[in-house]
Amino acid sequence: MTPSAVQVIGSAMFAAALVHSLASSWFQRLAQRLPRHSGLWHLFGEVEVVFGFWALILLLCVAILYGPQAAIDQLDAPSFTEPVFIFVILVIAGSRPILVAVRWLIARLVPIVPLKESLAAYVLMLSLLPLLGSLITEPAAITLAALLLRERYFAQRVSPKFAYVTLAVLLVNVSIGGVLTPYAAPPVLMVAAAWGWDLSFMSSVFGWKAALAVVINAVAATVLFRAELARMPLRESRNEQAAMPLIVIAIHLLFLLAVVLSSHHLRLFVGVFIFFLGYVHAYRRHQDPLLLRQGLLIGFFLAGLVVLGQQQVWWLQPLLSNIDSKLLFASAVGLTAFTDNAALTYLGSLVQGLSDAAKYALVAGAVTGGGLTVIANAPNPIAFSILQRTFDNGVIRPLPLLFAALLPTAIAATCLLLPISL
Repeated sequence: MTPSAVQVIGSAMFAAALVHSLASSWFQRLAQRLPRHSGLWHLFGEVEVVFGFWALILLLCVAILYGPQAAIDQLDAPSFTEPVFIFVILVIAGSRPILVAVRWLIARLVPIVPLKESLAAYVLMLSLLPLLGSLITEPAAITLAALLLRERYFAQRVSPKFAYVTLAVLLVNVSIGGVLTPYAAPPVLMVAAAWGWDLSFMSSVFGWKAALAVVINAVAATVLFRAELARMPLRESRNEQAAMPLIVIAIHLLFLLAVVLSSHHLRLFVGVFIFFLGYVHAYRRHQDPLLLRQGLLIGFFLAGLVVLGQQQVWWLQPLLSNIDSKLLFASAVGLTAFTDNAALTYLGSLVQGLSDAAKYALVAGAVTGGGLTVIANAPNPIAFSILQRTFDNGVIRPLPLLFAALLPTAIAATCLLLPISL
């Protein structure tokens, strides 16, 4: 494919955004050295701002070269349903009644696990909650897991190794933990209808392999940090079940379910969300402040990724259509580190004549690489937003995260490449 001028500019802006995201910690240090403009440097150091900022630069370039209407057309072409959906699901899933329900579930399961309480809770948060993403969607699962990990572990003084490995395992497990159903993981959602992948197919071909990898990763992290986890003082769990009426929890769960079921219909789930905001306002005594700021930043990040991602078709599509299935799997894992895995599988769905083996390799590779970087999987920025303040200088550095994610990614790849299907 011969790229247009806009596609070339878009690829340059995409590359600039990648470099900018890698330099986020540098901007944070610059804010400390130059306090007069610290607010601006902190802004540029926010990973969630990066892709939206460079998408804005792209639109300005298009407006200068071709006029304002051409820039507007760049915004009208892509669908922004997924960024808005992730914003909505994050806010609802992060509300206090939902967290109370998940804490209650974890508390009931911890005594069943034959480990010390701090180890049992840790392994459940890194295994059960990512797999729950196949039911309540990956954005909801990563929101709940990140909030509970922050409350139970990251709020204490943990080692940098613990912080990075835990985050890496969470990102990898959430990315692969949503493939038990055809609607919960964005990269699966993009191809399920086009390729006829239903619930039976996903659970039998993908699901059990993903579940195996999730459990292995969670257990391996628990074994690795068993000494550090055992030394952590027990934190009193918030005993909110008695104060939180069951009807309030049930209503919040219904709101969550309604948004999940209407995830393809922007106007419908936004309408549900507006009713949710009204309900929260009416019963403020049962609520904590909603995660609106975090949700808006993540929505902005993903919207920027959508705008820039549509300009990458010219080099991604030929790459996907000219390699065999094994190489396609490895390429998908690697490409996912540099582009959203849902965008990658969507482009694959446009390629004519892909074999069944190639289709599996593309999606399996895309979800396998979903924990390598912040942009690899759409829900990843949620965990960054919730946990980054607990890291040194409030910054999650990309390279340590990448290295921490290599082993859990390799385990996921090994399991998803198993040749046996149930």
